[in-house]
Amino acid sequence: MISPATTMREVLEAFPGARRALFRRYHLGGCSSCAFQPTETLEQLCQRNNSLNVQEVIEHIQTSEAEDQKLQISPADLSAAMKNGKPLKLLDIRTREEWDSGHLDGAVLFSQELMNEILGSWPRDVLFVVYDHTGSSSMDAAAYFMGHGFEQIRALKGGIDAWSQQIDSKIPRYRLEM
Repeated sequence: MISPATTMREVLEAFPGARRALFRRYHLGGCSSCAFQPTETLEQLCQRNNSLNVQEVIEHIQTSEAEDQKLQISPADLSAAMKNGKPLKLLDIRTREEWDSGHLDGAVLFSQELMNEILGSWPRDVLFVVYDHTGSSSMDAAAYFMGHGFEQIRALKGGIDAWSQQIDSKIPRYRLEM
């Protein structure tokens, strides 16, 4: 549970999609002009941004988290859809090096050229699953494509790492060094 005294670090730990939700509705946290500090409380953030109603912001974060859950597909559900021959598109948004280490059968690697093809000609009503390493960036990508009319867009929950653990251990697991 979050409150006005909850720090933004704690908000983001409890609600990983909070940054996306805050930016979408209030234009907060997406760029340097609207950024917030991890130690700043939710109340402080609201106060310095036109005295936003803190309770309204909290409700929006919680509602958005529930909406984020609907955008995800579990590795088991994706595996079942693939086995059933359900028409679907798979988009890998990782780097070329990550792709080369292993990827889902039938997936395509994201590129700017492919982005134009997706927006121009991919069907909007077919299951379209985006995945990354651990499932964090794919949520942003799924939200983007949803905004462009893709009705069946999903992000692979836990990314290819979860897929490797739960479905196909032949795909190697890895850690990214920062």
